[in-house]
Amino acid sequence: MHMVIYALVEASTHDDALSTGKSVFDRLVGADPHAGAVFDYYVTFDEEDTSVAGKARWGGLPTAAPVDSDDGQDLLECGWEATKEEFERNLDRVKEAIDELSDEEIMRDEDLARHAFHQVGAYDGPTIFLYTEHGTGIRHRGQLDRLLEENEELWIVPADVHF
Repeated sequence: MHMVIYALVEASTHDDALSTGKSVFDRLVGADPHAGAVFDYYVTFDEEDTSVAGKARWGGLPTAAPVDSDDGQDLLECGWEATKEEFERNLDRVKEAIDELSDEEIMRDEDLARHAFHQVGAYDGPTIFLYTEHGTGIRHRGQLDRLLEENEELWIVPADVHF
């Protein structure tokens, strides 16, 4: 499956932001020898030679944008809303499992209950859409707000990832 994720990186130029963003995505696909793979591969929106990912799948997103620009704000809102929606969807599944399933049924992963528990607690992967420049998933609004307040030249870089 494909999804668009976003790296929030500090940079002074578009090219620096794109390069740093690609480093984040490299970590998330395990290209960095000290990082485990969270996604199978990624395609940034500057790549033209693919017919199944990036622009070919999602249309023309900016390759990188300052967070305080209109494009940057649009990308940031998309990333945050997607993270929030996935969390809420999985949290509802967890609450339903606790209300309706026995401990044994949950242990057996009936109705993928344990999977939902795992997704609610995830630090990265398909339920997290925003990442810091260190490859850390942004899991709550306070973490995002702190990052936005502490960095003056913050850029957002989207990538299509497969998982």
